[in-house]
Amino acid sequence: MEGSIRFGLWFVYISWNLDNVVSKIRFVKQSVPGPVPVSFSQYLAGKKTSLSPLKSIHETDETTFGQIYRQVLKIPYGETRTYGEIAKIAGTVPRVVGMAMKRNMTPILIPCHRVVAIKGLGGYSPDISIKKDLLDLEARIRKKNSAAKFQDD
Repeated sequence: MEGSIRFGLWFVYISWNLDNVVSKIRFVKQSVPGPVPVSFSQYLAGKKTSLSPLKSIHETDETTFGQIYRQVLKIPYGETRTYGEIAKIAGTVPRVVGMAMKRNMTPILIPCHRVVAIKGLGGYSPDISIKKDLLDLEARIRKKNSAAKFQDD
């Protein structure tokens, strides 16, 4: 199954199967007709902080990149880690983490937007503004949820 949803100036294309395994997510300029998973549209609308039950094809990868992707999956919503921090945990170097992020077939699901440079955002394909928008969305929702929790206490 495949389809796309608008996110800012871009459309986010997603391809997945009946087992909720996502094989591709890409940012495109034109809409691709078809449905998108409900959790995906809710996430991009800021109504949900998890993409469950969706799973990335990368989650079962046993290579160094797979180890990196599993570490990136552990970064909490609304937080970031540096390429160096992920490299240290995965037993590699920051440049390899950057290569893994560049080759990530399922961005957002494997939240490579949460991996940043020690000074600045680092890179993001096809446009760094998408990374900034995703981080801004998560920061805004996390702040809103935190404020709501504070009022409930």
